[in-house]
Amino acid sequence: MQRLYDFLRRHPTGTDSFWAVMLFGFAMLWVVQLPVGPGSRLTAAGVVTVLSVVVALRRVMPEKMLVVAAIAGVAQLVLDVEVNPADFAMMVIIYTVAAHGGPRWASRLALIGGLSAATLAQVRWPEEEQGTLGRIFVTVIMSLPFALAWVLGDSIRTRRAYFAQLEERATRLEKEREAQAKVAVAAERARIARELHDVVAHNVSVMVVQADGAAYVLDAAPDQARQALETISTTGRQALAEMRRLLGVLRTGDAPESGEYVPQPDVEQIEELVEQVRCAGLTVDFKIEGMPRPLPSGVELTAYRIVQEALTNTRKHGGPEAGASVRLVYFDDGLGLLVEDDGRGASHELYEDGGADGRGHGLIGMRERVGMVGGTLDAGPRPGGGFRISALLPLKPTH
Repeated sequence: MQRLYDFLRRHPTGTDSFWAVMLFGFAMLWVVQLPVGPGSRLTAAGVVTVLSVVVALRRVMPEKMLVVAAIAGVAQLVLDVEVNPADFAMMVIIYTVAAHGGPRWASRLALIGGLSAATLAQVRWPEEEQGTLGRIFVTVIMSLPFALAWVLGDSIRTRRAYFAQLEERATRLEKEREAQAKVAVAAERARIARELHDVVAHNVSVMVVQADGAAYVLDAAPDQARQALETISTTGRQALAEMRRLLGVLRTGDAPESGEYVPQPDVEQIEELVEQVRCAGLTVDFKIEGMPRPLPSGVELTAYRIVQEALTNTRKHGGPEAGASVRLVYFDDGLGLLVEDDGRGASHELYEDGGADGRGHGLIGMRERVGMVGGTLDAGPRPGGGFRISALLPLKPTH
């Protein structure tokens, strides 16, 4: 049954043509019963044929078929072709035009024509034995099918428009969800890239410096070389622990074993970070001003990563004799960070645009981190030589 229904939906004109043939057959049975007269049967057959064609082509060209049906109705009145089975085509075309959702004039013409048909038929072919009230009653009864056909068609049109609007809205929402998902994926990839850069760049640079120092004093000072190797080992373990933590965030549904992942770095660990950098050979002056207090986790991680990246850049670009200073200032409504060095500094392209060669992404990551917590960051050459990074991170009360 469903296959038959699908077939009929795929071939609407064929279906309409079948019903047009059926209507033509019933109407011709009425024609052959007409009294023989000059042109009476031929005229009626012509009207029947036209109305059958209206049914066959109603969905192909509904507005044109409505006009053809109206002309056929006028021809019936003028040529004295009484009401017959083929007039059912008028109700069919009224429904089709109302349901099609075409021009407004076509729908209005269909409604007016349908309501006028019964009245005109009563005027043209009155029943002598009926009184005035009887004629009015018959006219109303005969007008109801035309009115119902138009109402049904108009409701179908409204329903189709409603479902089309729902489908369009669902499609638009689906596209918006896909766009939001892509944005979320891009943001997560950027966050992971920042974390990986901060972990790898800092720890690997410490390991490289210590490895170079160990190779230099390996024969002359074995104890110093051993100490440098221990620092490399410790730094490598820290890098692995942070990378395990980062990868653990990406694993959904995997419960980490106790002690496998370390917590997010915070402000208290900045002093340990500074001490680690000192062990790598960089002179760092570290001071805290104001009253330390609990901070939002996002602010603490941002502060730690800024100091980490700034000291990493000092080792990479400041030169062998460079020194650095780190200041943490607790304000009433913010945390201030100031990291300066007296080294060679960096080129304008490196700290401003990120570098055409792909360098400088650490500073780009800093700006993104600070922007995520609603803070401000300034990075550039320091008066008198060197480089300066200052940031202000707004504080929100923690509960």
